[in-house]
This record gives sequence, structure tokens and C-alpha cells, in this order.
Amino acid sequence: MSEKKSYDAGLGSDALRQPRRIVFITRNTSAKVKGEVGPQLMSFPHVILRETIAFQVLAIVLVVLALFWDAPLEQLANPLLTPNPAKAPWYFLGLQELLHYFPPLVAGVLLPTLVVLALVVIPYFDVNIEGEPLWAHRSRRRLQIYVGAFAVLSVLFAIYDAWTVLAPTALVGALGLIPYFKSTSNSRFQKFLGSRPLPWWLMTWFIAVALTLTVVGTFFRGPGWSWVWPWR
Repeated sequence: MSEKKSYDAGLGSDALRQPRRIVFITRNTSAKVKGEVGPQLMSFPHVILRETIAFQVLAIVLVVLALFWDAPLEQLANPLLTPNPAKAPWYFLGLQELLHYFPPLVAGVLLPTLVVLALVVIPYFDVNIEGEPLWAHRSRRRLQIYVGAFAVLSVLFAIYDAWTVLAPTALVGALGLIPYFKSTSNSRFQKFLGSRPLPWWLMTWFIAVALTLTVVGTFFRGPGWSWVWPWR
């Protein structure tokens, strides 16, 4: 056994003569560990200068676009003449596209509320903290849950003829199954898919559906919200 050493705690202002410090750690506290500090830059002039240059470049690009292309403005609003179709701003076209398939209560209230609640609540759940891939354990039960969830969504969207939602759902679901059945492939694309965790797949599905709905509502919807081809 090593010999016991006694330390005398005292007060002093000379750090060279009295370099020893004593740390008392109790059950409910822990010693503070400071990680390695990486390279740092001052906000001024490094960051401010880059932001100023980016702002000036963006302003020049907008001015050039305004000189060569006219803004797509229409005539003055006429309450007696409603445009057909009456489209919402682009950031609401996804919801307007959903209203074409689902009842107003579902598409306008229930689905947006669930999305907002999910974005608020999900970060508080300790879901896959280590970020392991979806098929890291190749569990048959996980495969059954995965296929069952996409099957239920596909049947639901098919009942309401929501093909613009069903198409990206089926695409993301099929891409998610590739790493499970072809885990030994040397393809870089398949290795990328195989390394993605479950939250990545959920976010990819959400973005794919939102982009599809917005694109369809912008370019493929004509009078009466009917399907039209943009080049016609």
C-alpha cells in the first residue's frame, strides 16, 4: 500500500510557491472537465467581413435579375373576379395540395398540428443517441415494424387517392430496404444508405413529401385544381 500523504490547505496569493489545489468531490457533484479548445477567430473583422461580402454579392445578383426579368405581377385585385386556380403562397402550397385529398379538418388542422408537436417533442426523447444505422442489428422484428408502418401509410394514402404523397413515401421506403437486403455490397451509394440512422430516414421522408407537394402545387395544378402539364 502506498504511504498516506497529508495535505495542508492554506490561503496564499503566490501560485508559484503554493501550486497545490484540493478538489472536494461529493456524490452529487463531479469535477469540471474542459475539452480541448479548437482554433478560434474574432468576429470582427473575419466574420463581419465575410457576411458583408455575401450580402453585397446577393444584392448585386438580385439587382441583375430585376433588370433582365420582370416580376410576375398580375392586375389589381378584383373581388368580383376570382382567379382559377386561386393558389396560396409557395410555402402553403403543400397544405393546399393536401386539402385536395383529405378533409379540411385533417389536412388543415390535424396534420400540421401533429407535425409541429413532433418537431417539439421528438428532441426530448433519447432515440438512438449513438446514431447507429437503422439496420445495424438486422433485426427481423425491426424489419416487420418498418414494412408494416410503410404499408399502413401506403394503404391510407391509396384510399384517399393521395398519389403525390404515396409516391415519395414508397420511394423512401424502398430506399430504406436496400441496405437490409444488400448489406454486403461495395457500392458507395449503398454504404451511404446503410450508415443512415432512423431519424435521418424520418426527416428524409418528411422533406421528400413536402417538396413533392410544393412542386406539384406550383407547376402541375391548373383550373379547378386539376392536373395539368407545365409545358401545355
